[in-house]
Amino acid sequence: MATGKVRPRRSKGPVVAVTGAATGAGRLLAARLAEREDIRKVVAIDGHRGDVPGVTWRVVDIRDPLLSNRLSDVDVIVHLDLERSPSVDPRERRTHNVRGAQTVVTAAAAARVRRAVLVTSAMVYGAGPDNPVPLNEDAPLLAEADQSIAGDFLEIEDLAAGAPAVHPGLEVTVVRPAALVGPGIDTVITRHFEAPRLLSVKGSTPGWQFCHVEDLASALEVVVAEGLAGPIGVGCDGWLGAEEVNEITGKRGFELPAALTFGMAQRLHRLGVTPAPASDLHYVAYPWVVDAARLREAGWKPVYDNATALRVLMEEVAGRHAVVGRRVGGKEATMATAAGATVAAIGAAAAIRRARKRRR
Repeated sequence: MATGKVRPRRSKGPVVAVTGAATGAGRLLAARLAEREDIRKVVAIDGHRGDVPGVTWRVVDIRDPLLSNRLSDVDVIVHLDLERSPSVDPRERRTHNVRGAQTVVTAAAAARVRRAVLVTSAMVYGAGPDNPVPLNEDAPLLAEADQSIAGDFLEIEDLAAGAPAVHPGLEVTVVRPAALVGPGIDTVITRHFEAPRLLSVKGSTPGWQFCHVEDLASALEVVVAEGLAGPIGVGCDGWLGAEEVNEITGKRGFELPAALTFGMAQRLHRLGVTPAPASDLHYVAYPWVVDAARLREAGWKPVYDNATALRVLMEEVAGRHAVVGRRVGGKEATMATAAGATVAAIGAAAAIRRARKRRR
């Protein structure tokens, strides 16, 4: 339960609502906004009450069609209630992410909220061998519109792009963070670093960029306070190469041809052995570094650099083991390391299938 008293309403300044305010970046953002003298009130929205003091809690499912009734006094809403974990069924994840964003935008328009800030991901740019490093914030969105998490973000981006025509009184801004790290973050990217060895694609030059959730919260604070228009990229300055990543993680890499890597990953996904489609592997093989130019021009600077963010990530995933995005037990992971590149993935997949059969 929240502690502390809600500050008295001020005569000036916007009322800002934050979804997903009980955990993660939503919690951090709500706390930051609650400390600002130029914010009249912070409305914290989540499916359960959190512990952020000085805010007004409204416990509601973001997919509730009656959400608009809880936004009658809101001027700006920041939507952070997103599901990113590979462990969640893809259909459930998409329903939560896409229907949630649709409901938030529709409810905001119905309640005459002036502005909605939707957080997606720099994944929408796609990851490819020919990507410029860094990508311009206005670069085309080349991610694959499939059942991956990037596909969820593309649908949310389509919703944002169509909002001016459907809801002419509502301004919608999209914010696209790089690979997120921090407490509780579980994504296809973080699971890559749970592997015994780090996969790379022959002939590729990956560029690793991260975004700590604390930096995402501070960036969103600037977006709200300064009224920045999007699209807006968020991430650490610069990027890391493969050698730097191997040195920081203490893990060796292994290299496979692209056709073998993506073909094997897709077959394993079709068999139900791995949680993510092959397109998700593009994001660990190819660069998708984003330029945070608009935030930088507004005076924002990230606290974390890429090396520090990666160290935070390694602390978070310590003791976990994953192969091709699926978590496995320590014994299987040790066997995978000894087996080598291709045999590692296939052997781990077979071990998983045997384990699943034993549980039946």
